[in-house]
Amino acid sequence: MTISKNETVVQTKGNLASNMNGEMVMFRIESGKYFNIGRIGGRIWSLIESPITVEALITELTSEFEVTEEACEAEVVNFLEKMAKEQLIVVQAVS
Repeated sequence: MTISKNETVVQTKGNLASNMNGEMVMFRIESGKYFNIGRIGGRIWSLIESPITVEALITELTSEFEVTEEACEAEVVNFLEKMAKEQLIVVQAVS
């Protein structure tokens, strides 16, 4: 799955998340899998609690962290694609 900047992403239901010493750890109830998504992954997770476009997510993260928009986009899209593969997020095309 390829995710573009104009798509909207949101957390799926059925995940437990906990902050462990500044790093976000998640448990997917359906699959029984654990994920350590780290500090920045945890920030992304909190931002996608409500539906948000990938573009708005990138804008928010570049304002919070010292990263170029291009690098941020590459990392965020890669992260979101992995999360989508594990069914941790729902990706919706903007209509």
